Amino acid sequence: MLGRLESLFPPALFVCATAMLGWGTWSHGSRGDLLGVAVLVAYFAWILLEIRITFQSATQETSSGDRGSLQLYGISRMLVLGTLVFLPSAWEDWSALRVLAAVAFVAGVVLRLGSIQQLGRFYSHRVRTVAEHQIIQSGPYRFVRHPSYAGMVLAHLGVVVVFFNPVSPILFVALMVPAIIWRILVEENTLMRLDEYPAYAQGRPRLVPAVW
Repeated sequence: MLGRLESLFPPALFVCATAMLGWGTWSHGSRGDLLGVAVLVAYFAWILLEIRITFQSATQETSSGDRGSLQLYGISRMLVLGTLVFLPSAWEDWSALRVLAAVAFVAGVVLRLGSIQQLGRFYSHRVRTVAEHQIIQSGPYRFVRHPSYAGMVLAHLGVVVVFFNPVSPILFVALMVPAIIWRILVEENTLMRLDEYPAYAQGRPRLVPAVW
């Protein structure tokens, strides 16, 4: 029963995100916030580009290796997204800061999708290893161990600024970022069992160069 509920979690997140983004697009569009609409449409396009992985992960065998990190990460992301679309934004203009934040959002998405593509069949939303698992050391993986999560953080930092309100930054810093850090630590607990990973990890930061 628990495994069945876990398998439904990724599709449920997709449905929730789609509903919230639809509402947000209509709401900001009705107020003439074209930049906000563009960012929300881009966010939905991002989700669609990951949809195959999302539903594929739902069919994969669940594992205690996730240690609840997928659920915590997913819920924290939905909470941040919910506050962005349902709470009023402090600004809805084309200020330089807001445009720069939108650019940061796009850059984060590009980094994440590029990192996922670089991993190929070794990528999953679930913590796992596969037969003949290889450690990818090319592309963004030359610089950090988890560039897909670096992209996730950068994208949401950007979108939080685009739709700035008093609540979203708090949830982002206090809940989503710690959830991503926990997720990384859980993944590394599994990856360190691979022969090549400890040597690869040596000298490479996990998420942000010169920080962590």
